[in-house]
Amino acid sequence: MRRLATAGVLLCFAVVVLGAYVRLTAAGLGCPDWPGCYGHLTPAGAAHSAGAPGYLTWPLQPGKAWREMIHRYAAGTLALVIVLISALLISTRRRGLTDVAFALVLLATVAVQALLGMLTVTWQLKPLIVTLHLLFGMTTLALLWWLMLSLPTGSWSAAALASADHSIRGGGASPIGTAWRLTLAGLAVLALQIALGGWTSSNYAAIACPDLPTCQGAWWPHSDYRDAFVLWHGLNVNYEGGVLANPARVAIHLSHRLGALATGAVLTLASVYVLRRRGLPGARPRAWAVLAALALQLTIGITMVLETFPLSLATAHTAGAALLLLATLALLKSLRPH
Repeated sequence: MRRLATAGVLLCFAVVVLGAYVRLTAAGLGCPDWPGCYGHLTPAGAAHSAGAPGYLTWPLQPGKAWREMIHRYAAGTLALVIVLISALLISTRRRGLTDVAFALVLLATVAVQALLGMLTVTWQLKPLIVTLHLLFGMTTLALLWWLMLSLPTGSWSAAALASADHSIRGGGASPIGTAWRLTLAGLAVLALQIALGGWTSSNYAAIACPDLPTCQGAWWPHSDYRDAFVLWHGLNVNYEGGVLANPARVAIHLSHRLGALATGAVLTLASVYVLRRRGLPGARPRAWAVLAALALQLTIGITMVLETFPLSLATAHTAGAALLLLATLALLKSLRPH
């Protein structure tokens, strides 16, 4: 189970980063159908069907098609790994590794993620679907990571964990409750920020503010918040390249920047609180990990703007968000070891 969970975490992390790379290289519609590519399993076979009447508006671009299909192959492999994990969790439920409900939630999450992957293509990169696709990808990663952290190891039995938890709480005088609530608040703000990041990317709003700390040379440029967060613009619209006017994209970008400040403040507060309180020795390394992941993500974000959004840094920005999510969950888990 531990080996499968570890493989699932690594593979899911790769799928999330691959998804960002596909989106940033405008390869999301490299194969205009789903789950195949022009009716074939590989782009090589698709070359014979790319000129068919049904695909005349979508000429085959082999590079984009291969990037899209590699992402689908990786996602399909991940789905198989999750099915195996869920089957093991259900079959060994009497051993108390985890609750059966967790396995069902994991299965449901990957099923919804597959549906969103299909709609991402068939609805032509609709921002709401693309953003939900990112969120459910991160949710899948979080569930697999939580499972990996929850599995018992040779040095920690259930009794030892319960004993440690009782001694840490120390009759209610311990600061663990406050640390837990602060970290949970940080996780909630981080989830909202990841959603804002997905909305920024899917609406092609990243380049709306090409300077820092100002935006288009102003601290608060003209922006349109009313149109920026309209979730539904209808079907039969090709959203590749974005459909919003510049003021709406500016509003989205500014919201993402403000969200970064809020996320950084709450996670820093939670981590510093853990580091400055006695009785939380097991959580201290993970608090440092949160601060390190936060510093890395902020550095990537700032450098990305200053360097005019290179592909490598834009892709790394998604990887940094995933790492920050994993670090925050690890800190949260250390504060509730039982």
